[in-house]
Amino acid sequence: MLSKRMQAHRANTALILSGGGARAAYQVGVLLAIARLLPKGASNPFPIICGTSAGGINAVAVAAGAMNFRRSVFELARLWQGLSPELIYHCSIWHLLSSGGHWLLSLLVGGMGKHNPRAFLNNSPLRDLLIDRVDFSGIQHAINAGALRALSISASGYTSGQSVSFFQGAADLDVWRRASRVGVKASISVDHLMASAAIPLLFPAVRLHREYFGDGSVRQIAPISPAIHLGAERILVIGVAPPLTDPAVREKHTRYPTLAQVMGHLMNSIFLDGLDTDLERLNRINRTLAAVPAEVIRTLPLGLRPIQVLTISPSQPLERLAVAFKLEFPVGMRFLLGGMGAFRHQGSVVASYLLFCSGYSRKLIELGYRDAMDKEQELRTFLSEIQESVGEPDTCPLTPSR
Repeated sequence: MLSKRMQAHRANTALILSGGGARAAYQVGVLLAIARLLPKGASNPFPIICGTSAGGINAVAVAAGAMNFRRSVFELARLWQGLSPELIYHCSIWHLLSSGGHWLLSLLVGGMGKHNPRAFLNNSPLRDLLIDRVDFSGIQHAINAGALRALSISASGYTSGQSVSFFQGAADLDVWRRASRVGVKASISVDHLMASAAIPLLFPAVRLHREYFGDGSVRQIAPISPAIHLGAERILVIGVAPPLTDPAVREKHTRYPTLAQVMGHLMNSIFLDGLDTDLERLNRINRTLAAVPAEVIRTLPLGLRPIQVLTISPSQPLERLAVAFKLEFPVGMRFLLGGMGAFRHQGSVVASYLLFCSGYSRKLIELGYRDAMDKEQELRTFLSEIQESVGEPDTCPLTPSR
């Protein structure tokens, strides 16, 4: 059990893991770097953990193993390094043809009622994998032991249109309601993960309570908000896309965009834009609060407080790494994606979200590890404020030594 002093010292620190399909392997590399900087046997340094979509899977894995942060991260890395598309969704030629035929027939006959197709890909293998590899009971155990204050998994309600953050945590945490987003108490289960990772049209929605939910990145206008509502004042955000470039710098293209390029644009809008916008808004509020004297802030009913944020994101576009591993897609998916233009330079974004394979995962984990260690001093400063000590780095067996 953690001491009450240590619990209070750590309680306002959060980790946010954004969505991004197969790109979420990058987050594991960053977590491995953090595990390297912590003392052996250290408990989870992030009492508040918020995840969305594939980032939600990483969040649950860390939360369930919060009593031993390093071990839980190593197990998570082994999971990602052993992935193949077949473990995430049915991707044989037979399944793809059957799904395509179902959609085509439904369109031709004007709908099939309750037999209408629900999604293009069947991700039931992912459900089986999560049930087999994730100990959901460990979440409450970590909360009871003081190693975790709250875990939040976000999903998007198809009926209400709300971004719902399902959270499991300490008894004193309250629900919240804002425009198009709410926080709801729940016991996090495999259904919450499947709902949060249900990319629209690609994967089927999941019914939770009174409505069906899809990918949590959809309509998530404030991805940092759940952590703040749960009490965070210091946040580490691990993204899955490089920082935004100067919008004035544009490449010249004369070819009409391929279907894969258009889909990639939509997927980036779902997974990336909300986080970038929310970070920009948070930094603007921080600058505003810094310009106002503290005694003035205390007298005004603003309901605002400064939030310290450290962001780690890829140093290079992840879609450029995906093309080299296209042969790791099953034949059926390779044929389908190739026909859409997903293995061309401008269309590879789609492939980067769906390429759940060991080679690509290892590459992203290595990149995440290097990017995090490039910010070693910033990470050490961040961690030293929530740990009584930060040990000397030791060799991490799942990543290349520096």
